[in-house]
Amino acid sequence: MWRTWSFFRQFKLNILRFIRLRGTPDEVAKGMALGIFIGMTPTFGFQMAIALFCAWVLRQNKLAAVLGVWITNPVTAPFIYALEYETGRLLLGMQRLSLPAEMTYSTVVQLGWEFLLPFGFGSLIYAVISSFLAFALTLRFIPVLRKVRLTRWPRRRRPKLDGTNHNG
Repeated sequence: MWRTWSFFRQFKLNILRFIRLRGTPDEVAKGMALGIFIGMTPTFGFQMAIALFCAWVLRQNKLAAVLGVWITNPVTAPFIYALEYETGRLLLGMQRLSLPAEMTYSTVVQLGWEFLLPFGFGSLIYAVISSFLAFALTLRFIPVLRKVRLTRWPRRRRPKLDGTNHNG
């Protein structure tokens, strides 16, 4: 039954895409680290384009960089960005701001440096730490994952339109 759920199928396909990335483990790990570094920075909406451009300029694995950016997705971004802001605020010794319920470009501009400085500082700290961890883990696990062979899920056979069964 769980094999028919699209979430599990999509997760398996994404694992396969990651395993099949072209390049040496070192190239893939560098691309992944670059993508995660950019994904942890507050570059809302431009992360994939920035990662692709930086990977092209630095001659790193472009697909791994784009995949790494997805560390901040609509589910994880609010938690990651809140953690980055709080860490930056605590390390800089700043007071907590009363943040609006909805963060838009205009509210960020309105808050100014009292918000951007701790957020940027905290995101830089987490970006550096996360990219080093991503590089080390990816470098370690790519060779292991490439040896794993995932079995193919059985497909449903669809009946022919003419009503005959040609299975055998």
